[in-house]
Amino acid sequence: MEESHIEEGEKQSVCVTMEESQIEEGQNQSKLLDVAPALISVHPSQKSVAVTVGSDLRVFNLIDNCPVTLVDESFHKDSIRAVRYSASGKLFVSTGDDKLVKIWSAESWRCLNTICSEKRVTAVAISHDDSYICYADKFGVVWVFELDGINEGQALPSKKGLPLLSHYCSIITSLEFSPDGRYVLSADRDFKIRVTVFPEEPLQGAHEIQSFCLGHTEFVTCIAFVSDPDLTQSYLISGSGDSTVRLWDITSGSLLDTCEVSTVAGHLESNESEPTQVTVTDICAIPDSSLAAVAIQSFQGILLLSCDLSAQTLSITKVIKIPGESFIPTSISVSSTTLWMVSGASNCSSQPGYSRVRVISRIESEKSSVLQDEQIPGGTKVLEKLQGKVSVEESVMIAASEAVRTAMSSLLMKKQYSEEKREFRKRSRNDKKTTN
Repeated sequence: MEESHIEEGEKQSVCVTMEESQIEEGQNQSKLLDVAPALISVHPSQKSVAVTVGSDLRVFNLIDNCPVTLVDESFHKDSIRAVRYSASGKLFVSTGDDKLVKIWSAESWRCLNTICSEKRVTAVAISHDDSYICYADKFGVVWVFELDGINEGQALPSKKGLPLLSHYCSIITSLEFSPDGRYVLSADRDFKIRVTVFPEEPLQGAHEIQSFCLGHTEFVTCIAFVSDPDLTQSYLISGSGDSTVRLWDITSGSLLDTCEVSTVAGHLESNESEPTQVTVTDICAIPDSSLAAVAIQSFQGILLLSCDLSAQTLSITKVIKIPGESFIPTSISVSSTTLWMVSGASNCSSQPGYSRVRVISRIESEKSSVLQDEQIPGGTKVLEKLQGKVSVEESVMIAASEAVRTAMSSLLMKKQYSEEKREFRKRSRNDKKTTN
């Protein structure tokens, strides 16, 4: 009897130790996920530029050459994970870990509405006619919100988003509307891109899947559309953690071409004589061309890809290295032929809220150049606003880049858990739906 009591006590001790270690692991995991990469978005006509670092949204007016003061009753309280201007340039949307989707006027910079999500938000897209906003939560549900009769300076009526489609518990990493508005595309952690017909009545849900774009062997990080002025059809390009950028026909879901980027980016082979995989962190199409700029994890520069849409091929046409400091872009955005880049992260131990902004002019031409700080639109005034200060120490930049790399891998690579650990995670969830 005494032995059985001892054995039972030992089992309880083991369980307590396991739970303590799992709690510690969860805390460490939470710290990693709290590291949010700095994001950048530039107005389609380069009237303004916005940078986010953690929960901080920083906007600079490039026309009046002055910082923007945001008008809102309350601001973001946790890391911002997605930002975007509408195609018209009238709206701006910010969203993230505080489960808030904020819709701003890109003229007055007044918050027109705040949508409360049930879960943390990972991606956002705006329809080309400014009629709808779609946003995705971390459980893989895409929600739709109608921008009915939005006018400058007029707040929207209070209402919630409605479910549009679902990826069934897979983190959605990127959302895009097709250029013709017929489809909404969603990329996820489970290597796939879903092409869904955007219905005439989106508030009733989207029930028709056009295709799946399958071929990536790691999580998909970003998607964008490239167009040729001489062709009527646009094609999709996607970046991934598998070191590739891929070209797709979304109507059929066919993979047209694959471009390997790790070797071009200067990454050496591993000891096992296998290429080291790198993550494509961001992609943006260059307007009025069939070119796309690509940012790669750990690479101090930008790749320029050429999409021959008639031949349906994808190739690297230029490698633009950023000289000097250790600047590795975490986000990129383009207006006309000017490419804006930001490097940085929030909640780093070295310096919370760090960011560094660089600009490449004439990105599409042979004479493209990385501008010096005093040459960029807005000069040092824009840097003081977007970066927090004009100059940033190189050691801080290196620490931030490493933090972002670790956090991205932790967020997007699927973990394998034992049965005991899964049960513990269910019991210790802190994201259960709350009622107002």
